[in-house]
Amino acid sequence: MDAGVIPLLGGLGLFLLGMMVMTDGLRGIAGEQLDRQLARFTNGPLSGALTGAVTTALLQSSSATTVAAVGFVGAGLLTFAQALGVIFGANLGTTVTGWLVALLGLKLQIGSLVFPLILLGALMRLFARGRWQHAGLALAGFGLLFQGIAVLQAGMASYQGLVTPADFPADSWAGRLQLVAIGVAVTLITQSSSAGVATALTALYAGTISFPQAAALVIGMDVGTTVTAAVATLGGSVATRRTGYSHVVYNLLTAIGALLLLAPYAWAWERYAPGALARHAEFALVGFHSLFNLLGVLLVLPFASRFAALMYRLVPAPADPVRDRLDRHLLATPGVALDNIARILTATSAALFGTVRALLDGRPAAPGVLAQIGRDLDTVHAFADRIHLQPGQPASWRRLNAAFHLLDHLQRLHERCDEEPERALQLRDAGVLAAAAERCAAAVDAARAALLAAAARRTVAATAALAEDLRGDAGRLRAAIMAEVAAGRVDVPAGTRRLEGVRWLRRVSYHVARVVHYTAVLENDAERAAQGPVGDDLNS
Repeated sequence: MDAGVIPLLGGLGLFLLGMMVMTDGLRGIAGEQLDRQLARFTNGPLSGALTGAVTTALLQSSSATTVAAVGFVGAGLLTFAQALGVIFGANLGTTVTGWLVALLGLKLQIGSLVFPLILLGALMRLFARGRWQHAGLALAGFGLLFQGIAVLQAGMASYQGLVTPADFPADSWAGRLQLVAIGVAVTLITQSSSAGVATALTALYAGTISFPQAAALVIGMDVGTTVTAAVATLGGSVATRRTGYSHVVYNLLTAIGALLLLAPYAWAWERYAPGALARHAEFALVGFHSLFNLLGVLLVLPFASRFAALMYRLVPAPADPVRDRLDRHLLATPGVALDNIARILTATSAALFGTVRALLDGRPAAPGVLAQIGRDLDTVHAFADRIHLQPGQPASWRRLNAAFHLLDHLQRLHERCDEEPERALQLRDAGVLAAAAERCAAAVDAARAALLAAAARRTVAATAALAEDLRGDAGRLRAAIMAEVAAGRVDVPAGTRRLEGVRWLRRVSYHVARVVHYTAVLENDAERAAQGPVGDDLNS
């Protein structure tokens, strides 16, 4: 192997390692709230594009931004058209890395000055606590990134005079298309368009390639990210696949526009700043990269709704919406995954409360409803088991714990409805139980309405009080039923059924109260604890 290739590969490896470490650190600093802020500030395609660009610039990861946007679509927090704005903006956010490389890595050449930063970052990671640990990781990654640029430069220097622009495809349409293909291949190999852009900038700065050649390579690198995204969406949810296909279509259109823009862009430099393109080629390149991505966003945003409609036609609705919404890609962002779980379990709870209400009215559950609820609960449970949290995520820890409690109570309530429906069907005609059944029905109605309004806190106190009252009244109701049997007003089999009805009412009211309570916790409601939750009863 040519000795000059080794520092090139090593520099590229250092750059990639620095990007990964810095991204992990920045993600840790941002904490759990960044994803929520992304949804909060996305009110339309334009605000979505701005939010996506800023988030990607902060995290240095368009993948994290895109996955969060997909999750919010699945959770119903964003429309697909709004998420498209975020995705388009993420492309623009990735250009920040090129500006950092051109300014700090090439022009100022701080590579040799970052060793103290790497040491400081490592010490912070070892001895600091909380977000300072993540800050140390980000600082060390930042240093590794620019040390990688320095090593890349050293490797490129060994090829000065040996490799020239003449060794690459000519500056013609055919040549540019070949360079675009090479750019695609570089991104596929490195799995990072930022690393490819950094390599192109370094080669351009060393004079190994010309500006038009570097620009064509960068266009190809942007296209290359779509291949990675498309492969990553395989086996994913409908929202994920729509996102991946949107990314492909958008970047291909942007690439065509960039190729058409390249010649006028170079002409403008020579027309208004003669000789500046050669002297500041690296800034011209990152400027071109930013310009064609910005123009792409501005041109496509007015048609975001039509673009979304096209994607809906290309990728139709799924057969199993719950399984589809719990996409494995969301596991990378636990907060977004928990948002989806919360929405699904809220809808499932409302459906199950509807079944409870029907049984209390003496009507059997609609055919297939309980079976579907059971499948949905199993699907959510399996997905929740795959969520792995890191220290420093207390809110997500509480919400995940609440999700498991909620699933447990929903599954027990499902059993009461599925395995013991006959105990509820005759409550309205069971004399002393009719009033208790009516109170339970009213509480279930109120709780179901609160769940559908995403305001579980409203009925935490009422459902908890009902559960406690029925628990306390169980002895009195049993005594009244036994008195009726003893007096001969009710035969023994009917009395037994009524006693079973008391047990069913007590258990159901208890699980309804716990479902409402844990839904409020899962929704991260600050007032949930003030509503007086009832205690867990292992005998229920």
